[in-house]
Amino acid sequence: MSTHVAIVDWKLEAGADFPRGRYSRAHTLSFDGGVTALGSASPSVVPLPWSDPAGVDPEEMFVAALASCHMLTFLDLARRAGFFISAYRDRAEGTMTRNEHGAHWVSHVALRPDIVFEGDAPDEAKLAALHEAAHHACFIANSVRTDVRVEPAVQESRLGTTI
Repeated sequence: MSTHVAIVDWKLEAGADFPRGRYSRAHTLSFDGGVTALGSASPSVVPLPWSDPAGVDPEEMFVAALASCHMLTFLDLARRAGFFISAYRDRAEGTMTRNEHGAHWVSHVALRPDIVFEGDAPDEAKLAALHEAAHHACFIANSVRTDVRVEPAVQESRLGTTI
């Protein structure tokens, strides 16, 4: 097994009014590889100026984690099946709803991979099977109860072009 660390760092700014909720939700997210990113609550959850729209919010990170895991798993499975991929782009989208207890949750994530294959591309059935296998092997998808659906775009091979 492996361990994965993310450091979330936030400090109350001078002049903020914490008891009244008038404080910045901006923070930093640091990862073991050295990347640091700005994080914030979503402006759809915490209004400006207490959120920072330039920051990555937890809901976006959740959607990105699912999309990234699916892509990495799909690339490996497609490679093992003999397919050559030169580009992959996913405009993944998560939907926030309320659950049966009235709590907000990301109930649905649509993965929309747009993949460029070089040479032979899988037929529709094989592509669907590869996506299904990738979904079931994805560590993140196996860790959540959100409805994750894959809605791929199909492209013909175009040598020398990227998405």
